[in-house]
Parts: sequence; C-alpha cells; structure tokens
Amino acid sequence: MKQIETTIQISAPAAKVWHVLTDFERHPEWNPFITGISGDKSVGGTLHINIHPPGGKGMSFAPKILAFTPGRELRWKGKLLLPGIFDGEHYFLLEAVSEQETRFIHGEKFSGILVALFGGMLEKTKEGFEAMNAALKKECERG
Repeated sequence: MKQIETTIQISAPAAKVWHVLTDFERHPEWNPFITGISGDKSVGGTLHINIHPPGGKGMSFAPKILAFTPGRELRWKGKLLLPGIFDGEHYFLLEAVSEQETRFIHGEKFSGILVALFGGMLEKTKEGFEAMNAALKKECERG
C-alpha cells in the first residue's frame, strides 16, 4: 500500500470550504486537478470524476462515496478494472482550527497488485493534490 497526504491552512470557516469543495458544478472554474465532477452526493452513491495531474494524462473514473459528512469529510473509493488491481481511497478532511481558519487534509491510499508499478504517476498525483489545495485556498479566501 502507498499513501499520499497533503495539508493546507485556509483562512475561511470550514462551512465555506465545504461549500466550495462540494459545489461540483463550479470545480472546472477553479480546480486545476479535478476538472470535472458530478454524481450522487450520498454514501454509496457513484461519482463521475475527470482528473488531470500536472504533466500527466487526464483520466476518468466512477468511484463510490464512502463518507459524506457535511463540513468534515468526503471520501470515495475507485478501482482500475477489478478490485485489488489498483484501488484508490481518496479523502478530503476539514478541521476547524478556529471560526475563521480551516485545516484541509487531502489524501489517497493506494492498494492492489499494480501499485508498485505506478510510482511516477503517484508523484504527479501528489503535485495535482497540492495544486488543487492551493486553488481551493485561493477560491475560499477571495472576496
């Protein structure tokens, strides 16, 4: 198993960060990593996601939501072809540091028999997470 985890402090209340994060229709306007996202926002629901890692190829997948706790957590799990080949459990966690400050934790746990072969892709994925985090911070802190 491999894991990527990134963190950023955002000068905005957790409720605002959650609103921007879960306003899927607006992601293409601000998000350089998740360039498209739609679907059922409930546990067990399916999302349709397009990502574009920096310097990498765009990919589309349809993960299932594992957690959707307003203001706190969004988590989904996707797979490549069949479970156990290359699975990813993607998560966003929001921690209120104060009324006007939120710690945003963005990560993914990768498992499956092909994980070891995707080292270069995982580094691009981390860069994509960091780019998204910076864009989310900018979007939440503007005006």
